[in-house]
Amino acid sequence: MKKILVPLDGSDNSFRGLENAIYLARQCGAILTGIFVVPIQTRETIKKIGIFKKIIPEEINKVMDSAKTKAAENGIVFKYNIVGGDVKEGIVEFDDDKKNGIDLIIMGSRGAGDAASYFGSVAKTIMQKASIPVLIVK
Repeated sequence: MKKILVPLDGSDNSFRGLENAIYLARQCGAILTGIFVVPIQTRETIKKIGIFKKIIPEEINKVMDSAKTKAAENGIVFKYNIVGGDVKEGIVEFDDDKKNGIDLIIMGSRGAGDAASYFGSVAKTIMQKASIPVLIVK
């Protein structure tokens, strides 16, 4: 195992996934790749659902820099990507792209906000659609 993908959204659960990924990466000498998928929605959808927070790029960078620091403190290389689109599809597409060389996805079971309960579990969808093993952390 050389590369582990860790989806992050700033929630405690996503950082629990990161902690487990750091542990596993130390055991096998893997590199961590973080991904933050910014949900792109229309203004109408956001108004109707009323559960999305406006995500400011500075806040996203803080989340990813915090993850990078945690990994570095444990001697792990951490690289990250910030992409826009559907959260579920963004993670699956990144994992499917062979040039990324991802061997495993480690993620928290619940993310930020109530979006998962409205749209269905992101973790469940990733487990079903990913072409590689997925470890869900509770």
